[in-house]
Amino acid sequence: MRKLLFGTILLAFVVAQPIPTIAGVDVHVGIPLPPPIVFPSPPELIVIPETYVYVAPDVREDIFFYNGWWWRPWGGRWYRSRYYNSGWVYFGGVPSFYGRVPSGWRNYYRDHRWRGYQWNYHRIPYHQLERNWSSWEKSRHWEKQQTWGVQGLKPRSQSPQPIRAVNTEQSRQQVREVQRQHSPPQQDSRSEVKPKQLQPQPQHREASQHSGSRGEKHERGEAEKSDRK
Repeated sequence: MRKLLFGTILLAFVVAQPIPTIAGVDVHVGIPLPPPIVFPSPPELIVIPETYVYVAPDVREDIFFYNGWWWRPWGGRWYRSRYYNSGWVYFGGVPSFYGRVPSGWRNYYRDHRWRGYQWNYHRIPYHQLERNWSSWEKSRHWEKQQTWGVQGLKPRSQSPQPIRAVNTEQSRQQVREVQRQHSPPQQDSRSEVKPKQLQPQPQHREASQHSGSRGEKHERGEAEKSDRK
């Protein structure tokens, strides 16, 4: 009896577990999840110069930290998590920060060189990064720390592009045009010409005058006839 009860409980537990979770598959999209990375201790990271992207150089697989998320590519796809060692979920597409990470960053790290300059990178403990990454980015911390530790590096300045200026002016004109089309027409009080109101003509008075003149002529004619007689 006890064996039967134990078997029933075990079967119910297995059935209650989601099949994708057991198989290591993303529940939402059915995409395989990457295998976990074993860390003997929380990783130390470095910041990629001219960015606020952090990377763990001691880990064989590429694993990045950016904007509060841990990121890793695997199997031609990208995954992210709030934790460096678990909780990976599929991320559709390539994260935007990856375009600013040079493919040879490991060689630059090994040679202590960045764009031909000496790179004295600073190793950042995991807990320090977790506490400060947001405030560092807001205060532009790494620009002030000898430009990311790269000696003689001048931050790249983005010069204004004439095309963007033209596009900005065109967008402003489009906004004004849309506002003009949706706003009620406004009349200028100075140029407004009010139509003259036609005064009603006293037609009944004219009619009475005409009838009166005809009566007078008729009376004069009758008087002349009587005088001739």
